[in-house]
Amino acid sequence: MRYHRGDVIDRALAVLDEYGLESLTMRRLAAELGVQPSALYHHVPNKQTLLAAVADEIVRRGRRPHRARRWDARVVEICTELRDAMLAYRDGAEVVATAHTFGLGEDEPAGRLRAALADGALPAELVDVATRTFLHLVFGHTNEEQTALQAASAGAIDREPGGHADFEQSLDLVLDGLRARTG
Repeated sequence: MRYHRGDVIDRALAVLDEYGLESLTMRRLAAELGVQPSALYHHVPNKQTLLAAVADEIVRRGRRPHRARRWDARVVEICTELRDAMLAYRDGAEVVATAHTFGLGEDEPAGRLRAALADGALPAELVDVATRTFLHLVFGHTNEEQTALQAASAGAIDREPGGHADFEQSLDLVLDGLRARTG
């Protein structure tokens, strides 16, 4: 059977979700598709490119209609959408955060955050800092939450991770600081 790039990304996402990031290798992906590992390089030149495409697909699949009009409500909406998209897949937070850190793949959530923050009348020098701050908050909180959920399901810890309410309160703290600066 002949595969397209989308088929390879879909199967990589399935392997990630079922077995975790440590098991998502080019060799395993090739075996899952029933091809030789060298056949994958027609679609992705290396594992980093594969992970960037998987990260982009996680974000793409998590998109929802946007309803917020005010800049601060848009920030919450964008951050929540990104968190939920990453939580939908095992190790999704690690994959998306790593791709972003290495400048791989699309930068779509960051671009939307920048636009929302710019609409908030923030001084130009704060827009990029605030964008990075929100991304760090989303990546860090979601990674910790996802790790704790996996550890709890394996019986390794007996506490529940900070969930959606904790996440929203964290966003509100940062937004309160930004509002005070622009007040």
